[in-house]
Amino acid sequence: MVITCSSSVAYSTVFDIGNYKTKLVKIEPQPCNNPISPPKGVLIGTPSEAGSFPVVIFLHGYLLYNSFYSQLIQHLSSHGFIVVAPQLYLVEGADATEDIKTTAEITNWLPEGLQHYLPPEVEPNLKKLGLAGHSRGGKVAFALALGKLANNSTDLKFSALIGVDPVDGMDKGKQTPPAVLTYIPHSFNNLDMPVMIIGSGLGEFKRNPLFPACAPKGVNHRDFYNECCKPACYFVAKDYGHNDMLDDETKGIRGKATYCLCKKGKSREPMRRFVGGILVAFLEAYLEGNSTDLIAIRDGHVTLPVELQDTDFLV
Repeated sequence: MVITCSSSVAYSTVFDIGNYKTKLVKIEPQPCNNPISPPKGVLIGTPSEAGSFPVVIFLHGYLLYNSFYSQLIQHLSSHGFIVVAPQLYLVEGADATEDIKTTAEITNWLPEGLQHYLPPEVEPNLKKLGLAGHSRGGKVAFALALGKLANNSTDLKFSALIGVDPVDGMDKGKQTPPAVLTYIPHSFNNLDMPVMIIGSGLGEFKRNPLFPACAPKGVNHRDFYNECCKPACYFVAKDYGHNDMLDDETKGIRGKATYCLCKKGKSREPMRRFVGGILVAFLEAYLEGNSTDLIAIRDGHVTLPVELQDTDFLV
């Protein structure tokens, strides 16, 4: 099934919707080993105008649907990025091994399969490839990039890595397999690419006594950034929660759960705009060679949609 939609709005900063008209396409895998069919269902956000565009693989959080990120995906696509968001699983346990394998399979599918699902004059530039993930998807992105699983290398080379409020388990000492964090500063020294970590200020706090925090201390954004090597950058949005970059409305039982399981901010739009904009600025800098927006954000020359609790650059 293919679902399409489009948008076109003039923008003034990376935190606004960009100038490209966009299309959102939902693809389900086909039987019979069809080589152009993805190994899992994917949601693709793409500019609908002619051009060659960088590609970003975006991995969803634990027990979430890729469709919950539709507005964030369209934000990126409106700035000239093709976003491929696989549905890694529908039901899953604690072990992320299969997620890592699936992400490698999706990556290896891109050269042969992706072009068939894009508008006729849109070309994916796979020499400019980014990998990003939210929550458990951030853990999976790092695990793949760090080579945590043997025999799961990819045919393509990633040029940028982003963790959006990444989580490596329930607590320090309770990491889900395969563990990513080592608790050794700057241990991610085999990552041959720039890294960005985005954190939520409220993610490490419980919403109520019955449920754990969604991004607990000891396994969250702070710990991931402590192990990064330069070049890397770090942003923590104050007064926003672990799921506040999702769509304004997420339907169904899982969608409703995103509102009640995690401590949250007053609304999702500011955090989603911030995550979308900082992703655009980082990807422009390291995939396109244009660091103007990232430097302007670093130097405080741009008004942000959220207040930052913490920020840091390793250069």
